[in-house]
Amino acid sequence: MADKILKKLYIEVWRQNNAKAKGKFETYTIENISTGTSFLEMLDILNNDLIEKGVDPIAFDHDCREGICGTCSLYINGRPHGPDSAVTTCQLHMRKFKDGDTITIEPWRAKAFPVIKDLVVNRSAFEQILQAGGFVSVNTGGVPDGNAILISHEDAEESMDAASCIGCGACVAACKNSSAMLFVSAKVSHLAKLPQGKVEAKARARNMVAKMDELGFGGCTNTQACEAECPKSISISNIARLNREYLSARFSE
Repeated sequence: MADKILKKLYIEVWRQNNAKAKGKFETYTIENISTGTSFLEMLDILNNDLIEKGVDPIAFDHDCREGICGTCSLYINGRPHGPDSAVTTCQLHMRKFKDGDTITIEPWRAKAFPVIKDLVVNRSAFEQILQAGGFVSVNTGGVPDGNAILISHEDAEESMDAASCIGCGACVAACKNSSAMLFVSAKVSHLAKLPQGKVEAKARARNMVAKMDELGFGGCTNTQACEAECPKSISISNIARLNREYLSARFSE
């Protein structure tokens, strides 16, 4: 399908200098955007226009622009990563919008993700959760042969599916409680399904859940919004596994 030109779009963007400043929406007009343009490229073009007019450019996060790193986290028209499924913001293209549309762009809204500037939020809370237990630290000796530890195909697939979580925070942004359960459960699950993760399993579940609560993330009420908006389609079955791991850890205390 040939690309078309969107003659005029109205970009309503949240502008905020820092976490303590009072923010507000500002509306800008952008013209003649190809539907083949990515969403972040559209923001690049808009920022060039703003700079030429002497206006402070819009701050937004990005890195790989290949759907891998998860930093391009924007809340677009009421949805994390915008009006498409199983994509990050950098994979969203302007063909998802119509000429004359108003596009509303906001940062993630969560207590644990304070605004740094405009659309950029501090997601270091995820790093703190990982530091609390999302790793294997036991001494495993030398590197064994690839097939020395037998793992069933089903376990390997489930582990890899959980490990595909990129930590973008869309699950938190989509949840009415700002819960991080899908993220934490994915990080617990991909190790829980492997022999290497068994040694520290109980401490991992306890510590990661405790750190999640400490950082101010909300509780899970199983609305499944996190799964629906996850760009990597992480299953909420991982949340059930996290609950089992956590209860097992608590009962063994």
